[in-house]
Amino acid sequence: MTDSAANQQLREDPSIEELEGEGDYAADYIEGLLDIADLDGDIDINVASGRVYLAVNGGGQDLDRLANPETVQAMQDLTRLAAQAKTGRFSRLILDIAGSREARAGELKGLVDAAVAQIAAGRTEVALEPMSSYERKLVHDEVAERGYRSESRGEGRERRLVITAA
Repeated sequence: MTDSAANQQLREDPSIEELEGEGDYAADYIEGLLDIADLDGDIDINVASGRVYLAVNGGGQDLDRLANPETVQAMQDLTRLAAQAKTGRFSRLILDIAGSREARAGELKGLVDAAVAQIAAGRTEVALEPMSSYERKLVHDEVAERGYRSESRGEGRERRLVITAA
């Protein structure tokens, strides 16, 4: 395959079948990690909006210890790399452990609540903490739904959202 053909393949959206295959590779990888750590958990795979969503649940308190945002992000990054090594294309996989994504979405809504309150009190803009692209997308959607404006600023791990009045 030529470089231009490889670059074209990277830009194309993967098919449902390709995403399901990526999900299987990712689930195998997570299962291996859980086995090494002697943890139980049921793995569910879902494909939606051009992404693979992997949820690990049912492992009790031992699994709950892995559900903090930093650990989930690190495991997601490792799982994406493992899937990329198998598929040869960039992975946008989202990993959830013991409901961690839903809990984080609630925290993000709280950050938006606080930022909107500050803007209503007279601030022209409020910068949020750095967050992942997935989290920024959730916040962008929440801010727009409330009638405010948001934009991402910064680079790499320091990229954050800034919220302003519409």
